Amino acid sequence: MSRRLHLHLTDEQRRELTGARDHHPKPYVREKAAALLKIADGQTAKQVAQQGLLRARRPQTVCLWVKRYLQQGL
Repeated sequence: MSRRLHLHLTDEQRRELTGARDHHPKPYVREKAAALLKIADGQTAKQVAQQGLLRARRPQTVCLWVKRYLQQGL
């Protein structure tokens, strides 16, 4: 059984990700921002990877996006 990812966002981080999801010119940035917001809202990497993104992704990809966000930001 895989462990659930936890991503705690400040109000400022949530606003930044919401803006990127809704308005960034690059589709892959919008997709990553959407995935990060879904993880922060309590969805699992598997749930996020399989539904609600531009295309299906591997859960490991979503985990990598979270790890990179925590290290480097968006």
